Amino acid sequence: MDCMGDTSVPLHIVKAVAPIRICDNGGWTDTWFAGHGKVFNIGVHPCVEVQVKVHPIGALADRIMLDAENYGDRYTFDPGALPNRHPLLEAAIDDVGLPDEISVEINVFSEVPAGCSTGTSAAATVALIGALDALTPGAMTPHEVAYAAHRIEVDRLKTQSGIQDQLCAAYGGINYIEMFSYPHALVSQLALSNAVWWELERRLVLVFLGRTHVSSEVHQQVIAGLAGEGEDSPHLDELRKAAEQARDAVQAGDFAALGRAMTENTDSQRRLHTSLVSQEAQAAIEIAAANGALGWKVNGAGGRGGSITLLCGPDMPAKRRMLRALRQADPLFEVIPTHLSQHGLRVWST
Repeated sequence: MDCMGDTSVPLHIVKAVAPIRICDNGGWTDTWFAGHGKVFNIGVHPCVEVQVKVHPIGALADRIMLDAENYGDRYTFDPGALPNRHPLLEAAIDDVGLPDEISVEINVFSEVPAGCSTGTSAAATVALIGALDALTPGAMTPHEVAYAAHRIEVDRLKTQSGIQDQLCAAYGGINYIEMFSYPHALVSQLALSNAVWWELERRLVLVFLGRTHVSSEVHQQVIAGLAGEGEDSPHLDELRKAAEQARDAVQAGDFAALGRAMTENTDSQRRLHTSLVSQEAQAAIEIAAANGALGWKVNGAGGRGGSITLLCGPDMPAKRRMLRALRQADPLFEVIPTHLSQHGLRVWST
């Protein structure tokens, strides 16, 4: 049922945050049809935020009040009677479950626009599972939370999902993910000097291209083609190599090499299907190139809408000129301020 709010005082409040993901070199190889893969990605703020107000049983009209704040949708329901208004969030709540003696108010919020192709839904699921897990004895590890979030998407909701978004949300930082057999993977976090970390943070720019990304027939065509080629597809090998190149470049503090790896990955996406690099993304790429950017990566699987990560050169005024040019080129382009996330999932109580 729809709900305007509740005035009862909570017993306590659990809060959780998880970072989103950008610059995912090697994406598409962390999937069932790739079998094995390599992905480089970067966890960044703004994080997805989850807040759970814990009440005694009977304090609310129903056991669960869910506030999907970005959608302006606030409603109540009971376990086992999911209204299917926000299937991923509801499935996560149902999967983790609630202790018998409580009812909860759950708020989920992200500063990043929906459909930004930055793993926002995975971050929301990871943060929600982490917060609900804190209500029960014992604690899931970040890896366990990530795989629970992935399982809910793939097994319960029957959607296409790789593993990298959930792992980045759980671990944060700069990751090199080696999937040795779908969906099982090892996560190596890259340790950088302060100077390289700060410079990388300053150079990265996230641009929302003004349109919500949705999976399309193009993605189904790409998946069918890659599944037909098998694990040793030359397209998948190109993407795996781009992940390796990005890892090596960042570890060496070589920003020019990182830019090349990002650009080569985007070119590989374009070879999968020309429409995976949209007209809006291409416009942003041309502006970035004209203003000294070293590279660009269409985030996520690519296609219409979504976002792009740009890697600027060393000159700070040139970056500011690029940002002005992007805003002037298309009023729908939105530069989203980001900071590298040193932490993944964080959960605490007040």
